[in-house]
Amino acid sequence: MQLLTPRLYLSRLQPEDWQIFKAVHQDAATMTWVSEIPDENDIRQRFNERLAPWQASSFHMLCLVARIRESDEPIGLFGCSAEWHPYRQAEVGYMLRAAFTGLGYGSEALDALCQFLLQAEFHKLKAMVIEGNWPSRRILEKNGFALEGTLRDNYLLNGQWVSDWVFGRLNPEY
Repeated sequence: MQLLTPRLYLSRLQPEDWQIFKAVHQDAATMTWVSEIPDENDIRQRFNERLAPWQASSFHMLCLVARIRESDEPIGLFGCSAEWHPYRQAEVGYMLRAAFTGLGYGSEALDALCQFLLQAEFHKLKAMVIEGNWPSRRILEKNGFALEGTLRDNYLLNGQWVSDWVFGRLNPEY
């Protein structure tokens, strides 16, 4: 599986992608909006779980590595957790290395992932973003996601309760 954009390609996580997976999960700027930086054993467990083959009805997460087409340099991770039966929904997520934010790569890669999921007949795509993460919110809005609400004090991040913005995008075909 490979998704192509004008500047990027996204491909399924492979065993040789351990270094990028680890680097993203240890990037302090990226993890500011996700969680405390996990220890290496936890990162390895997450990595191994995401190596499993994926299809729309899978219960585990699809994980794609986004790379610059010209240089093959990995820039981050994109993926989804599917709730195929009975809802035909998928929650999308992404983590870019801090050095590659603000360049339009996030929007470009998310567009490719969304097109793939919508063509796979998902009815709705969802995303949750910590309130205040404006760059991530802009990526979602550029890709047709609408703010559906705010879950107050929904997540404990680095010892502080934070609220989550909830976004959704409906598939016009289904």
